Amino acid sequence: MKASVIIPARDAEETINACLEAVLHQNGMTFPGDYEVIVVDDGSSDRTAEMARSFKDVKVISQPNTGPAVARNRGAREARGDILVFTDSDCVPDSNWLKIMLSRFEDPQVVGVKGVYSTGSNKPVSRFVQVEYEYKYERMKRMESIDFIDTYSAAYRRNVFLENGGFDSIFPVPSVEDQEFSFRLARKGYLLVFEPFAKVSHRHDKSIREYFIRKFWIGYWKAVMINWLPEKAFHDSHTLPSQRWQIIFLGLFLLGTPLIYFAPVVKWGSLMALGLFWCTAVPFWVFLAKKDIQLFPYSLVLIPVRAFAQLAGIIWGILKKPQGIQKKGLSAVDRLLKRIIDVLGAILGLGVSIPILFLSALAIKLDSPGPVFFVQWRAGENGKPFRMVKLRTMVMNAEQYREALEPLSPNGGMAFKLLDDPRVTRVGRFLRRWSIDELPQFWNVLKGEMSLVGPRPEELSVVLRYSDRERQRLIVKPGMTGPMQVSGRANLDISMRLQLELDYIEHYSLWKDFVLLARTIPAVILGKGAY
Repeated sequence: MKASVIIPARDAEETINACLEAVLHQNGMTFPGDYEVIVVDDGSSDRTAEMARSFKDVKVISQPNTGPAVARNRGAREARGDILVFTDSDCVPDSNWLKIMLSRFEDPQVVGVKGVYSTGSNKPVSRFVQVEYEYKYERMKRMESIDFIDTYSAAYRRNVFLENGGFDSIFPVPSVEDQEFSFRLARKGYLLVFEPFAKVSHRHDKSIREYFIRKFWIGYWKAVMINWLPEKAFHDSHTLPSQRWQIIFLGLFLLGTPLIYFAPVVKWGSLMALGLFWCTAVPFWVFLAKKDIQLFPYSLVLIPVRAFAQLAGIIWGILKKPQGIQKKGLSAVDRLLKRIIDVLGAILGLGVSIPILFLSALAIKLDSPGPVFFVQWRAGENGKPFRMVKLRTMVMNAEQYREALEPLSPNGGMAFKLLDDPRVTRVGRFLRRWSIDELPQFWNVLKGEMSLVGPRPEELSVVLRYSDRERQRLIVKPGMTGPMQVSGRANLDISMRLQLELDYIEHYSLWKDFVLLARTIPAVILGKGAY
């Protein structure tokens, strides 16, 4: 079976029939041969389950009301398809929706797919919401990968979904459980893609009140989620930078306005914040003019309503976060302090390294033909490729001979290292012995692609063969040094290396970074595993 379509439903008797009619009649797909449909009734008090059971061959699972995250996970566990496809009970997929979603999985590297909303509503607020989505979609179309997938039109490989525990059940209402899960996968470097032609029709918010409430709870749960994923406070593929700035500028305006009474000069700051707030809306207005110019007057109300609702939700989420929220990985403070240390360390390291690099470059040129530097694509934070720089220690075109030498590696191809690699030059052996070939990576650290301390950056071909657990290495920036470098380097097999690096990530502290930096000096002097 190719796919399992999973639909969580609660008190959905008004919409479930239209949703199922559309899902069961998909072009180019045979039901129930090619795919199955699972409706998870999440404690409905109406006829939702009964109506779903009236459709032949649709599997209906009933459970007490525990939220859509739990409902989707329940459906995923009982699914038989290789691909899990999600939509909501108030959505009506297009006739080509399923075929288009599944087509993206022909690329074996794709793990998740995000589709789009459409709407047939003529209400101004609904139309505004649709233009909001389309504005975001235009940005996503330019991205090779994304990190944000909404479950109204979503699909995942079942094995990856289950390995990662599915949606987090701490989210009891429709909120951000879908984006939190996709963020979690993106941190591990899984490929998630956007599909603009996989459409589902939806009844968007009809009133300003509905719009405000939805945005408030999104802001609230976003604040909760940022406890786990602080980096998403600043960037994701769905939320526009202008919306973040609007929340900030509106907050400054609201904070400054009452202070005018005590310090009249503050009014200029408040007015500037208000002016900048509206300036950030200009690109959206340009887009709005092309799509639906009649909505411009409504945007003058809905844009500040959106910013205020999300600001209020974020503040409430900070003040009243649910019990049981714990830090996962590096906190926002950890990340800031680590970056400051990286920048200072990289500047100092580059300054000290310049004469050593000059002499090394001269020796490389005199010893063998070829460039001074060796540049190779490696997997960085979240698996994002970057160009890592080293001093060249091998003969030219050394990669051409690797396949023939891999069987000789004591640690196998996943951690390819040879004690007497015939490709290494005379000067290269000296540079490797004293880790001088790694000094140019201070430049990668300064650029923010690497850190002074972290897991070593892996080759892209190796990352493609990672298990889900091994992908945990990708949730932080790779380092110039780290637990592997001070514990045997190339002498470690892949399992020992993984254990050390995952322990570093799961029990991170700045103190541990300083300890590893201090241990690096004797590790370089002793040269254990440096070949």
